[in-house]
Parts: sequence; C-alpha cells; structure tokens
Amino acid sequence: MKKTADRKKNKKAFRRAIIVLVCIAAAGLISAIAVNARVRAVGGRSIKDPGEAADCEGADCIIVLGCGVREDGTPSDMLRDRLDRAIGLYEAGAAPKLLMSGDHGRTDYDEVNTMKNYAVGKGVPPEDVFMDHAGFSTYETFYRAGEIFEVKKAIVVTQRYHLYRSLYIAERLGIEAYGVDADLHTYGGQGYRDFREFLARSKDFVMCIFRPEPTFLGEVIPISGDGRQTEG
Repeated sequence: MKKTADRKKNKKAFRRAIIVLVCIAAAGLISAIAVNARVRAVGGRSIKDPGEAADCEGADCIIVLGCGVREDGTPSDMLRDRLDRAIGLYEAGAAPKLLMSGDHGRTDYDEVNTMKNYAVGKGVPPEDVFMDHAGFSTYETFYRAGEIFEVKKAIVVTQRYHLYRSLYIAERLGIEAYGVDADLHTYGGQGYRDFREFLARSKDFVMCIFRPEPTFLGEVIPISGDGRQTEG
C-alpha cells in the first residue's frame, strides 16, 4: 500500500511540475510576442522610402550594418544590396558620410574593409567612409556610433526585417535615426532569419534597459572628420 501511495504522490508532483513548466513557457512566449510587437511598432514609425530619407535634413551619416562576406572577400548578396542602397542615398545628398559597421574581430574575416572598398570602388571618396571595426552586434553598432563617432542623427540601411530592431535600439540609445530598407532582391533562408530576429528583439529589448558597454570602446573619432582615420 505504501508503494502505491508513493507512486500516486510522485505522479501528482510530476503533473504539477509539468503544469508549472508549461505556464513558464507560455508566459515567456507571450512576453516575447509582446516585446516583438513593441519593437516593431517603435522601429516601424521611422522607416522611410529612399526619397523621404534623402529629404531628411541634418543627418550626420548613413550607417550601413554589416553581414556576410564571401571567402573571396566580396560582399554577399544582402550586403551588396545594403551598400548599393547606402551609396545611392549618399549620392542623393542624404548625408555627407558613410559609417560601415561590422565584424572585423579576426584577421581572416573583415566585413568593414570589404564594405569600404566596395563604396570607394563605386566612386565614394575614402575620406567620407568611416569604418567601425567592432560593430559585432546591432546593439554594439549603435552604442559605438553615439559614443565613438558622436553620431546624433543617422540614416540606417539594412533589410526591412532587421530595420525595426535597429531603429528601436538607435532611439533607445539617443540617436535620431531613420531607416531605409535594402530589399533589392529576394534572399534564401528568410524563415530562419525571421526566427533569429524574433529572439534577437527580445535580447536587445533587455540590453537597452540595462545598457551594458560594448566589447570595445576607445578614443573618439568624430563622424564629421576624415574617414581615413579608421583605416586598418
């Protein structure tokens, strides 16, 4: 009889544990959905079409967010579209400088020099192209844009799915930012990127509350100066 009673108690305890875990998971999912809705609402109100962005007066720079570089050192399709969009805005007079922000944390992988070389190859003067070698994440890009490059107002270029979070972070970190999407083509694997973005919005929502310092800071390099200071 004692063994039977113990089994019943164990089953009840197991059911209670399952119910608690399900409730925790449901609460987490509901919170993540709410956070995503908030980030999309805040970021979405600052998305412009290229013509509107070109008319935004007083932008310090166009921030181009880095992504994949091929093994031969050329931009991936998504990155090339971001660069083409940003160069078009620069040529239209939307801002006097380009800030290329990406991952250059290893000697064998370099997003920012790839981005600068592409822009210079398209006719942008090298002094107008700044590189943020430590833009390891979207959050770090905007933290460093404000602290290192003294950016107060910017136009942000990336694909639309990424713009909402980018503009939300910029606003929370005190940068007046407007976004232009770089969806010039259709890209494979978007479902996976959308899932990652869902999780990243929740992460960066919390980051913007606590505002930890990025991996690296350093000396101030005003965006109003000469971009060749950032070469390396």
